[in-house]
Amino acid sequence: MSTWKLNYVGKKPALRSPILVEGLPGIGNVGKIAIDFIIDEIGAKKIGEFQSYAMPHSVFVNEENLVELPSIELYAKQFKNGNDLLLLAGDIQPIDEESCFQFTDAVLDAAQEFGCSEVITLGGIALKQVPKQPQVFLTGNDKSIVNSYKKGTKLSNNLYGIVGPIVGVSGVMLGLAGKRKIKAVSLLAETYGHPMYVGIAGARELIRVLNTKLNLRLGMKQLEKELAEIEADIAENPEFAPQLAHRSLAKLRKSKSDTSYIG
Repeated sequence: MSTWKLNYVGKKPALRSPILVEGLPGIGNVGKIAIDFIIDEIGAKKIGEFQSYAMPHSVFVNEENLVELPSIELYAKQFKNGNDLLLLAGDIQPIDEESCFQFTDAVLDAAQEFGCSEVITLGGIALKQVPKQPQVFLTGNDKSIVNSYKKGTKLSNNLYGIVGPIVGVSGVMLGLAGKRKIKAVSLLAETYGHPMYVGIAGARELIRVLNTKLNLRLGMKQLEKELAEIEADIAENPEFAPQLAHRSLAKLRKSKSDTSYIG
């Protein structure tokens, strides 16, 4: 029996063949940064939150110097044309292997209830030095979806023998989705493999790919400006990189909720 439960916020939306995009913390936090920006820019609405006693035994200190429990949230965005989106974002990943599989199954259960047509996971490839121009690689659980994402792009799927296993939800979700006959692809951006490094540049490349493939019509100039500001803050205070990135993203979320900005 799973220890994970999805608590919905308000009425469940009716979605049209949604694509699930996962962006939880990982190497360089590239997936988390990318998904947080996309949620803000497209005005996605929070529809639920996952709860479990298998979450890390810790809390975060926010800008008001108060504590917050970590969270993993599910967002949705409906479009007039094409597929709707489900977006999985959060502060943490499950704490061990068993809870990772249980959590991923719970996410896929919810996705199938909405008639999920496709899954995209986001992650990083750890390098020994900071990449000047990060590349994005891809893999998946079905050749057809890999080829469809690769077509007309510079994305490479030459990963065999180059990278090790894809650890965590980003990898497990590909395998479990395949068992459910759901096609899934993972987009992996190069980033520096240091635990304190925040991969803004890698996240930017993931956003570019998703903007094109999902036809999100994001204002990339505004995104470039915001990401550059975060990078500048981190460059001045590298020892506080994770905290600065977390605060900067929180500020962006707050400012956009105040102005109702939708890209």
